[in-house]
Amino acid sequence: MCALRNAPTGAPHVLIVTGMSGAGRSSAAKILEDLDYTVIDNLPPSLLELAVQSHDIPEEHKHLAVVIDSRGGLPIGDLRRALTGLEREGVLARIVFVDADHDVIVRRFEENRRPHPLGRATISEAIRAERDLLSELREMADLVVDTSQLNIHELRQRLTYQFSEDEMTKPMRVSVRSFGFKHGAPRDIDLLFDVRFTPNPHWVPELRDLTGSDERVSAYVLNSEGAKEFVDRVDDLLAFLIPRFQSEGKSYLSIGVGCTGGHHRSVAIAEELGERISRHDLHAVVRHRDINR
Repeated sequence: MCALRNAPTGAPHVLIVTGMSGAGRSSAAKILEDLDYTVIDNLPPSLLELAVQSHDIPEEHKHLAVVIDSRGGLPIGDLRRALTGLEREGVLARIVFVDADHDVIVRRFEENRRPHPLGRATISEAIRAERDLLSELREMADLVVDTSQLNIHELRQRLTYQFSEDEMTKPMRVSVRSFGFKHGAPRDIDLLFDVRFTPNPHWVPELRDLTGSDERVSAYVLNSEGAKEFVDRVDDLLAFLIPRFQSEGKSYLSIGVGCTGGHHRSVAIAEELGERISRHDLHAVVRHRDINR
């Protein structure tokens, strides 16, 4: 995470938008422009403090989004020094990293017929090189947005909820996503829970072709040994964590629930967790990534 955790809560004065080429970084910048952020593209990290000063930030209703990418290399040391300087000045800054799966980025470059900015022999080589270059910056990010399965409207909704002034007073939005580990764990998850300790309905003939949304499968999973205690403990954990996340200015929490294939156990438990979260007067959205695979 970045160094500005003790800054005042609220809409960030400065957003540093970065991430993988082809993942939607430019689209994110355009969305932020629509949210009344002044956007500067391809700014060297060494000029970040100067850009903030020249735009009279912090000042009420003034917000700046700076796009930093791999085109000119990425001196992480310069960025860390700039963030420390902004913190001293009371400027609230956050890093947003836009990412996507390797195959998705390859497909996007092939469809658009654009060269990768790193200019390697193949697109795949360029993507791997860029991911290595940006790995430390991704670790610093306050928010990772994985656009692999997002369209432009869903990306707009996500960023609007996260960074619009009008949205900052709303309660935390919680996303609960079921998935199958054999298809890979989602990248943009804040909390991940593995529920493969519960019995698998796949081995019950009358349940195999159903999903965790079916009442029979749900009852089989949730009534198994340890399942109810697990959900109770996660509920207690979230009751402890969420107010503390909110006090740090976090308005979006993503929870992953994984089983083997993403059809039965993770679906049933994700549905139950979504119901529990809603009882705490929070907006919970439950999605099942792999239910139809």
